[in-house]
Amino acid sequence: MARLPRLVVPGLPHLIIHRGHNGQTVFVDEGDFALYRQALAEAAAVAGVAVHGYGLFPAEVRLLVTPADENALGSMMQALGRSFVRAFNLKHQRSSTPWEGRFRSTVIEADRHFLDCLRFAEGVGVGGMALARTDEVSAWSSAAHHLGTRPDPLVVDHPAFWALGNTPFEREAAYERRLLQPQSSREAAAIAEAALKGWPLGSKEFAQRLTDTTGRRTQPLRRGRPRGSARTVARTADVVSDPI
Repeated sequence: MARLPRLVVPGLPHLIIHRGHNGQTVFVDEGDFALYRQALAEAAAVAGVAVHGYGLFPAEVRLLVTPADENALGSMMQALGRSFVRAFNLKHQRSSTPWEGRFRSTVIEADRHFLDCLRFAEGVGVGGMALARTDEVSAWSSAAHHLGTRPDPLVVDHPAFWALGNTPFEREAAYERRLLQPQSSREAAAIAEAALKGWPLGSKEFAQRLTDTTGRRTQPLRRGRPRGSARTVARTADVVSDPI
């Protein structure tokens, strides 16, 4: 079965996961993290992508972003790849890309899942482990920005984050309370599955609205033989709409 085109919907938040090739380390040292963050800031600005949150991990990047148009995500990731890989290979005397060839992404129903996806992207308290202290957050994520301990000019706060309170202090305190509660392994797995399989993360109604808007199928076909005279078997992924 031919792969569906990537689902990109301007004006809606998207979660991106990009992994190292065969799980290999992408960021060898602190300088690599800094290099990627700078390249991300430049590529996002040029492509017209608002970065709401991010987490840089040794073998994986997670980005929570909103594109201005249908080509913005692809343009940003291509520019980011060229800039970072060229500098990375020169620095470490390598010749091939450290990344998987294709980044993965999902469109998010913000009212339901934005804040859960934000903490997933930042990697804080994910998988059943609660954050013990807010000073434990990684220097290479946007969590410190959202907790008010380190302003990050790369980050453009989403309306869903602003809805946490009327003042910066209220928003930061509300987000800290969320981070001090663990995100379940089931919830984190559902978010990752949506991004890795490319289906939207939201209700069935949200998925249907995206179908009506884009003309692209946004939910997997049913398993088994299709009804009618068709004899081919549709091999598809499991449904991930609103799995949380």
